[in-house]
Amino acid sequence: MPVLIVSGTGTEIGKTIVTAAVAAAALARGRSVAVLKPAQTGLGPGEPGDVAEAARLAGPVTAVELARFPDPLAPATAARRAGAAPVGPAEVAVAAEKLATEHDLVLVEGAGGLLVRFDESGATLADAARLLGAPVLVVAPAGLGTLNATALTAEALRARALTALGVVIGGWPAAPDLAARCNLADLPQAAGAPLLGAVPQGVGALAPALFRERAGGWLAPALDGEWDAAAFTAREGAGPRPSA
Repeated sequence: MPVLIVSGTGTEIGKTIVTAAVAAAALARGRSVAVLKPAQTGLGPGEPGDVAEAARLAGPVTAVELARFPDPLAPATAARRAGAAPVGPAEVAVAAEKLATEHDLVLVEGAGGLLVRFDESGATLADAARLLGAPVLVVAPAGLGTLNATALTAEALRARALTALGVVIGGWPAAPDLAARCNLADLPQAAGAPLLGAVPQGVGALAPALFRERAGGWLAPALDGEWDAAAFTAREGAGPRPSA
């Protein structure tokens, strides 16, 4: 798995923190890691973006950003408004393939969800995954509404003959509600792929050394961690409703 696409069921659901955790866990196993952001939106020149945040938390990764557009919009729209050339899937694939020759793991973090448009032709992160032949890690929120969004993302992956490596919950709450607790059992069914982690809410505020120390405990062995989905679900999930 030299290249892994990190996508989400939407925006602001913890993709960057999950990317940082995956990078930190891989680094702890002695692997070299690159983090690639095809298009950073919503930031001006010199402002730290997602790859900088991933590097700050994870440690010594190679951080690469292909393009930056100031408006906080989908990459295609942000590029158009900036009067700039968009980033296409072929450019993403070339950059990821080059990084893969120099690193054990390349994490490609998308913007928003899987089918957010990169350019006016309608190209998406899914097209980059297809060119790379890379699996997709789906980051999903914990609570109500996540099952539908996860199922739609999984359906889009299957329709394109792409592989969903698994699902990671991007922000597991300290006090999960009933929907979140039930979703631990239901998310793998919605995704048609295993649950590979639950990253606690707020861990981006941890000191980097502590983040790196704990990252493996949030992720399953498939992501270089020690997290156990069955044990976590048994402890945090919701079983059958008690009879009256």
